[in-house]
Amino acid sequence: MPFLNRIQRWAAERPDDTAVVIAGRSLSWAELRNAAAGQVAETKAVTALCEANSVDFAVNYAAAVAGGRQCAVLDPAWHKHLQDDIIRRIDSSALPAAVSPDDELHDGPGDSTFLIGLTSGTTSVPKAFTRSRRSWQQSFEASIKFFGLRQDDVTLAPGPLAASLNLYALSECLYAGSEFQTLEHFDVGDVHSAITHDRVTRLVLVPTMLRMLSERGLTGCVDASGVRTIICAGSKLDARTLEAARRWAPHATIYEYYGASELSFVSGAGLPAGQPAAVGGTGIGHPFPGVDVAILDDEGRPVPGGASGNICVRSGMVSNGYLWGDDGQALRSFDAWFTVGDQGYLEAGELHILGRRADMILTSGKNVYPHEVELALAAVPGVAAAVAAGMPDDLRGQRVVAGIVPSAGGITAAQLRAGLEGILPRDKRPLQYFVLSELPVTGAGKISRTMLLDWIHHRDRRVRNLGA
Repeated sequence: MPFLNRIQRWAAERPDDTAVVIAGRSLSWAELRNAAAGQVAETKAVTALCEANSVDFAVNYAAAVAGGRQCAVLDPAWHKHLQDDIIRRIDSSALPAAVSPDDELHDGPGDSTFLIGLTSGTTSVPKAFTRSRRSWQQSFEASIKFFGLRQDDVTLAPGPLAASLNLYALSECLYAGSEFQTLEHFDVGDVHSAITHDRVTRLVLVPTMLRMLSERGLTGCVDASGVRTIICAGSKLDARTLEAARRWAPHATIYEYYGASELSFVSGAGLPAGQPAAVGGTGIGHPFPGVDVAILDDEGRPVPGGASGNICVRSGMVSNGYLWGDDGQALRSFDAWFTVGDQGYLEAGELHILGRRADMILTSGKNVYPHEVELALAAVPGVAAAVAAGMPDDLRGQRVVAGIVPSAGGITAAQLRAGLEGILPRDKRPLQYFVLSELPVTGAGKISRTMLLDWIHHRDRRVRNLGA
C-alpha cells in the first residue's frame, strides 16, 4: 500500500468511471492506470516531483511510488535555488529500495518509505521527513471512516497539490475509488463553477478559502446545496466563516480537525447540518480512530488533570522521522508518544489547542498563544478575520499586536477593546491594532504571523495602524 493496488482494482472493476479531473482535463481509472504504468520503467528510485496541478502530476505521482520507489513533492512556487538545494539533499540522503524497469504499478512493502514530506518553506530549506506506506494506509482507513467518504462522492480540493492537505486528499480518493478534482490555481469563480456543474459533494480546504467561497457564493447566489461534506484544516474555524458556510452549504456536515504532517490525524469534530454551533472555543474534537492522545510535560510526564502541556500522540500513522533538519525539538518522542510541540489540554475527552510553542508570545512574563487571541477577536462584531503576533518590546519583551480584516465599513480600537471584555483576559489582549486590506497568508492559504510583522515593520500599504 498505500493506493496503487487500489487503482488497479478500480481500473478492473470500473474502467470508464472518472478518477481525476484537474484543470479541466479528466482521466478514467483505466486511463490513469495505463498512463502511470507506462511511466514506471522510466521512473527513478527517488523522484523529486515539482509540477503545477495537472493530470500529468497525478500520473507521475502514481508512477513515482510504484514498488519500492520514493517521491518528494516540491512546491513549484519555491525559488529555483531552493528547489535545487532540496534535490541535492534528497539525492545524498535518501535510502531507496532496489527498483527495476520491469516493476509494475503495484504497491511496495508496507514498512517501506514511499513519501519524503517537506515542511513549509519559502526561502529557508524545509525539514524533510519520511513516511511508510503502511502509515498512510492506516490514515486512509481512519479518515474514510471519520469523514464518511463514499465512492459516489466528488471531492474538490482547490489548493496546490504540493501542499500536504491536498496531496493527501488526492491519495485518499485514489485509495477509496472516489473521484478527485482540483484546479490549476485557486480561483473563487472556478470553484463555484465546479460546484455548480461538476456534481461536487465534498470540499477539502483551509478556512481562508472557505470564507471567500461562502461569502461570495451567498452574494452571487451560487448553489452549494449539493455539497454534503466540508473538511477544513490548517487553523480553527472562526465564527464568521462557520456561519457563512452553514448558510451557503446548508446540507453539509462541516468537519475541522487537528493534525500535523509528521503525526497525521490527531483529533477532529463534525458539525452536522442544522445542529447549533458552539463557536469561539479552543476545542477541536475527540481523538481520531486508532489514535491515543496525552498531555505531557517536557520530561514526558503526564501533567495534572486539565493542565496544558505538549500534545502527544500514539498511533500507527506517525511518520518515521526526519531525513534532514532534525533539531531534536520539531518531532520529539517519549517512549511511544510523539509531539511536534503543539500545546493544549484535554477536557472531558476533548482536545483543546492553544497553539505551536514557537508561536507563543512572552509578554511581561505571561505566555500568550496567538490562536487564543485570534479566536476571541473573530467573535467580536465587525471582525471578519484576525491574526495576532508578538512584536519586540523593550519593556515587555514582546507585546501582543493584532491585524483585523473588518467585515464591513470601519472599526475602531475602542470597539475591539470593548468586544474583548469578558471574552479574553486583560493580560492577553492586544496592545496595538492594525486594519488589514487582506490577510497575510502563504501560497497554501495558511495565515502567516511572520508576514504580518513584516508588513507592519515595512509599513506595507495593506496595513493601517489603528493605535492602542
